[in-house]
Amino acid sequence: MSQKTPVFLLKTKSTPGDSYQEQFSSETDGFNFEPFFVPVLEHRFKDEGLATVRNLLKTKAIGTGFDCAYGGLVFTSQRAVEAFTHLVQEVTGDDRWPHLQDIPVYSVGPATTRALKAVPQRPPLQVFGEHTGNGETLAPYIIEHYGEWYKDRSIKPPLLFLVGEQRRDIIPKKLMDPALPSDKFIRIKEVVVYGTGVMKSFQQDFTKLLQETQDRPARWVVVFSPSGCDGMLSALGWLNESSGRVGDDFQQEDRKTYIATIGPTTRLHLVKNFGYEPDVCAEQPSPEGVWQGISRFWNEAKK
Repeated sequence: MSQKTPVFLLKTKSTPGDSYQEQFSSETDGFNFEPFFVPVLEHRFKDEGLATVRNLLKTKAIGTGFDCAYGGLVFTSQRAVEAFTHLVQEVTGDDRWPHLQDIPVYSVGPATTRALKAVPQRPPLQVFGEHTGNGETLAPYIIEHYGEWYKDRSIKPPLLFLVGEQRRDIIPKKLMDPALPSDKFIRIKEVVVYGTGVMKSFQQDFTKLLQETQDRPARWVVVFSPSGCDGMLSALGWLNESSGRVGDDFQQEDRKTYIATIGPTTRLHLVKNFGYEPDVCAEQPSPEGVWQGISRFWNEAKK
């Protein structure tokens, strides 16, 4: 029986199940992978932001009433949902935040939507936008859907957007575009509820796994964000410490470790900041997209 090919997934394993583990755990089309999760980032709740949202919930300032400060919620990350869940769970009993049942809650995709639907809120939250997949698509959907939700109001109530320290501003820009007619314009308030940083142990953990698998004929590393790229390249021994870029003595043809990125943003970060072109850039940011990119690369290499 041939050895499995390690796939190092530079991310925290999702619970209760991770779709990347499912994708890379079974042999498919002759490819037999062994997934390893290597957490890169650690997330910390931001007390100030949590206090702001907690106060809004306790004073029932989020709702459909004309006296409410906000008429809906927006989430684009599972970490923001975790922070919100933390607040919801502070309240015991059957009626957690009953005034939230009538507001629209917008989500950027299936993973965030699943997290929101798991929030122990009674009655359940009304979640919309799962089909959009990204902020670029979610923003116009919100404009139309929220406009219909509050169609009896010429000026729409503001939205509350729970975010991390690092985020794109595409949704606020589109919702508050000065070119929008007044009945489409939606003011949106961002509240930072979590922060993100590279784990101190990441490079050491990754180096240990590399040492343990050095006898394998091939290995793949899947990179999910620009964070931790320098630690990854250093652990691989590819980074020139003086220049901070992949060294001139890096030999493409002699190596057995290959790099795949989840999408173009991370690929561009590696190219611009480290002078390294990854072997694969997934066409779709999904387990299937990564697997297809890797399998296509190997099929081409065999020709």
